[in-house]
Order: sequence, then structure tokens, then C-alpha cells
Amino acid sequence: MEDQNKMIKINACGEEMSFPKGTIYKEIAASFQDKIPYPVLLVRRNGNELRELGKEADEDCSLEFLTLQDKAGRDTYKRSLCLMMLRAFSKVIHKGDTHIWIRFAVSNGLFCTMEGSDIPVDQALLDQVLEEMRILRDRAIPFEKYSMDTDDAISVFSRYHMDDKAKLFSYRISSKTNVYSLDGFRDYYYGYMVHDTSVLQLFDLKLYDDGFVLLFPTSKDPEHLPAFAPVQKLFQVQNTSRRWGETLEIDTVGDMNDLITQGKTKDLILMQEALQEKKIADIAQEIADRKTVRLVLIAGPSSSSKTTFSHRLSIQLSCHGLKPHPLAMDDYFVNRVNTPKNPDGSYDYECLGAIDVEQFNKDLTGLLGGEEVNLPTYNFITGEREYKGKTLQLGEKDVLVVEGIHGLNDALTHKIPAENKYKIYISALTQLNIDEHNRIPTTDGRLLRRIVRDQRTRGHSARNTINMWWSVRKGEEQYIFPFQESADVMFNSALIYELAVLKTYALPVLYAVPKDCPEWQEAKRLLKFLDYFLPIPADEIPKNSLIREFIGGGTFDV
Repeated sequence: MEDQNKMIKINACGEEMSFPKGTIYKEIAASFQDKIPYPVLLVRRNGNELRELGKEADEDCSLEFLTLQDKAGRDTYKRSLCLMMLRAFSKVIHKGDTHIWIRFAVSNGLFCTMEGSDIPVDQALLDQVLEEMRILRDRAIPFEKYSMDTDDAISVFSRYHMDDKAKLFSYRISSKTNVYSLDGFRDYYYGYMVHDTSVLQLFDLKLYDDGFVLLFPTSKDPEHLPAFAPVQKLFQVQNTSRRWGETLEIDTVGDMNDLITQGKTKDLILMQEALQEKKIADIAQEIADRKTVRLVLIAGPSSSSKTTFSHRLSIQLSCHGLKPHPLAMDDYFVNRVNTPKNPDGSYDYECLGAIDVEQFNKDLTGLLGGEEVNLPTYNFITGEREYKGKTLQLGEKDVLVVEGIHGLNDALTHKIPAENKYKIYISALTQLNIDEHNRIPTTDGRLLRRIVRDQRTRGHSARNTINMWWSVRKGEEQYIFPFQESADVMFNSALIYELAVLKTYALPVLYAVPKDCPEWQEAKRLLKFLDYFLPIPADEIPKNSLIREFIGGGTFDV
């Protein structure tokens, strides 16, 4: 009785309040809601522990209330919205062999397809589903979590015709599995859910290509749905990768694990590498066919294998009789004292103002005009540009290859005629799903690549890499993604097998993250994610593979 009457202290929003022990976080959040601009979706306890709103507070703690403006809050909203959409589809379509696949991000939404049904995906169907979603939202139905024996969960998923989930959990060592239920519809999700459907106020469904897109609000404007503005070139690259996986019958992690247990990974590695080499060769052929191209610009987000790709492209260009010359954009940094600064006073090396654009264009113009140009070298110790007698003069068959964050932005090369430029966007666009309802965000694959590479080549801990990842992503969204559709070609550097390879390298680095630091929650999430994969050893991976840039042992000095 004494414990039931115990009060606990909650520190949040700069205040301290007392609540009876066992009060759920939803009720605590309601007491602070007038100080929070948007509905609370999740809480972070003591700086590094995420908790769903239905959980009970059992001790004194500090709380941070997460909304659509926070990554964890947005992910929770999207995940919950997916389950609500699937429940609505199940009420509209009663065929058990119909499957809704949540594929990948498109614009401000998720691209989905419907498989195993002769019912057409048209606006009439989507309107029915939207109406059911609104009904579910207005009923404020709770998302219920159950802990089940894994064998029982496999039986449930099989009964629901969710064979990919049953296959996934057949490789799970843990004896227990958390399953969510919404209005009697049960499913598994990799991550947290909101408390009930009432907070899922904003959503829409739009027909697109051979499927549809589930739209949701963004962090920039949590109170309105953004306009649907798909990036067609990027979508086609992602969709091509998806169809290639379907052709190989490797759609999910469970499919990949089956292949590993059957000892068939060698052929998969060789096929994937051959496919990428063909695509690189095709790009080189197109550059060679465009007789006016003298400048190849390569840009993409962090950990996309830009450096290894540029080496392999240069080899292919040489096969066509061209002479590629790398030109390092970093050597055109302005002197450190002139570098723009972030609001916190740190130097902003990501912005275009950090580059001496006029000197860069002057040198490019001279080189393309046949002049001998004295090239700079940036001294990262002194923070100054130096000239050490390094010169370059281009001949008729010479081509400059420039890799850098601003390569797709014409403001970087504003004095160079468009016909002299060929722009390449490269990114690691994961084609695997965990299962049909749990996609793998492309950012997770890139983050794992970077964690492994930073530890191997720079001595950075996973904690350091995770800590700076938000600023890296901010730079990408500001300086790379707005220009991606202007590329002449897009290249997907993701390898369908790579996460099973990265697992071996990433696990010890992630386990080294202290459990009492803010970065532990993300490390824990990635550890749980990697637990789905059986490992693939790196022995059979070619020395020139793009993944070698991260795990090491490659041909190129990167």
C-alpha cells in the first residue's frame, strides 16, 4: 500500500512536477502539453531511454517529450500510420492472400504496392481505405503491445499469410517477440508505436506508378501535409533495384538468410558486382559518346562510395581511350579564417561559401581551354591554400573527374558550359526489406557504412559518428538532395548483401558505446536491426568492390 501511494518527481520543460508512481507517460505528457507546440508521440527518459506513452513511470526521472519535430517521434508516427493503413486495407479487402508491401521513401511519403490480388489499385480503392483510416483515427483506438513466444508469433504470422515474417523469426534466437495489435489486426514492427490512433491526424494516399504513396507530415510543418512532389529519376533507380531483388527472389532479410544457410552467397556477390560493373561501364560509354564532355562531376550523400566509384569509373573511361584526371574539390577551400560559420560558432565546411568558387571556375576554364594551370593544395593543418608547383594541362582526350558535395549545383561550375559537364548522383539505396511491412531506410545502411569506416580509418568511435550524423544529414538535405534530379545519371551503390557483411564489423564498435550516453539509444536500435541478419564473411568480396571502401582490404587507397 505504501508503494502504491508513493509519489515520484518528473523534471521536464524546465519544471518539476510530482505524480503517483505508476502514472502512464501519456498522463504526464498531458500535464506539460501546453508547453509543447505539437502532440507528444513518445518520451525520452533520462536522456537516452525511449518509452511509449502507455508505459508507467516508476521512479524519479527527467523527461523529454518527442513530437513530429524529432526523428524518433516522426519514425513513431510513420510506423503507427502504416499499421493503421494496413488495418484499413484489411477491412476493405478481405482476401487473405493480398499483401501490401511498404517499399521505400518517395517525396514526403512511403511508396507501397499491392501484391497477390486481382483488385486494381485505383483511386476508388484508395478512397475506401482513406475513409476506413479516418474512422480508425476518430475512434482513438489504442495500439496494444504483446510479448509472445517466438514460436507462437511464427504461427500467428503464418495464419495471417505473413510468410516473410514467419521466415524472419525462424532465424530469431530470442524466445520472446513483441507483437502489436490494432483493432484486432496483429503485426510485427521494428520500433515504437504511438499510444492510440487519435494523434494520427494527417495522412493521405496518392496513386503513383504501379502502386501508391502514403503521405505524412514533415518536421518543418507538422500541422499540414506537404504537396506530393516525387523525384522521378530517383524513384526509377529505387524501383529498378526493387525489381532486381524480386527477380532474384530476395525481397526480405529472411530471403537473404535462406540464401546464406544454403551456401549460395558467392554467386549472389558475383552477380551483384557484375551488375554494378556493367552500370559503371554504361556510364563511361555515355560519357565517351558525348564528345563535348570534359568535366565529370560526382556528388552524393555521405558514405555512398563516391571515392571508389570515381576510381572504377576512371578505369572504364580509360578503356574508351579517355584520360581521366581527378581534381580534389577540397583543395579549393577558402582559407579557414574566411570560412563561414554555423550559429554555434563552428566552421561550416559543408556550405558552398566554404569553396573558392571563382578560383575554381577560373582554373576549370583555363584547363578546358588548353592552358597549363597551377593547382592548389589545401593544408588542413594550417587551414590555408598553398601552391607547390603542381600543374596540369589537358589534352584532347583528357577528362576532369571531380568528386564533392556540391557537384550537382551549377553554381559551383557556373562558368562552364552545360555541354562540357556530365553530372552523376550516387547514393546507397537499400533494396531489401526486413519484411513486407518494415522497410530498411537508406540512411541506416549509410550510417552503418560510416561507423565501420570511421573506426577503421579515422579512429572515431561509433559514439562520435552517431553524434555527428545529424549535422551530416542536415548538410545533405541542404546541399545535395535539392539538386539530385539535375543529374545526367543516378547510380545506386548499395549491394543487396552488404548489411550481412557490415554486421561483423559493426557489432563490436556499437557495443562499445556507453549505455549511459545519449548515443546509446541509436546504437541499441542498430544492434537490434543487425540481429535480423546472418553474417556473410568478406572473403569472396572482390578487391575493387564498393563495400571495400568501408570494410578495408580493397584495391584502391581510400
